[in-house]
Amino acid sequence: MDRARVLLADDHDAMLHKVGRLLDGEFDVIGKVRDGQALLDAAEWLNPDLLIVDISMPIMGGIEAAHRLMVSGSKTRIVFLTVHEDPEFIGEALAAGASGYVIKSRLASDLIAAAREALAGRLFISPSSLGPKW
Repeated sequence: MDRARVLLADDHDAMLHKVGRLLDGEFDVIGKVRDGQALLDAAEWLNPDLLIVDISMPIMGGIEAAHRLMVSGSKTRIVFLTVHEDPEFIGEALAAGASGYVIKSRLASDLIAAAREALAGRLFISPSSLGPKW
């Protein structure tokens, strides 16, 4: 079976490198971009299976970029990888078409699971971002 093709978007080189290394054994990382506009351009050109996107980026944030992809009809799955734990951000991400929401502090434990779930058409949200135990 072919490995899923993943495009990464984050404005910090160290995070792009860390995420790329984490995913490398199971996924093909086909590109890394540093802002939302570059994400839109690369997604159109590379046609990835999955995007792993930071929310806070220059030029255009991740939620705006995801929304634009959704309204363009893109079927690419999106997992947000962010420091933002506020439920308002989670709601905005889901409204923009996200299949996953991972808090950066849970990168090692949650990102691969989130990617797998997103590619399978299921939703994944980091447990720590859900607030108090419900």
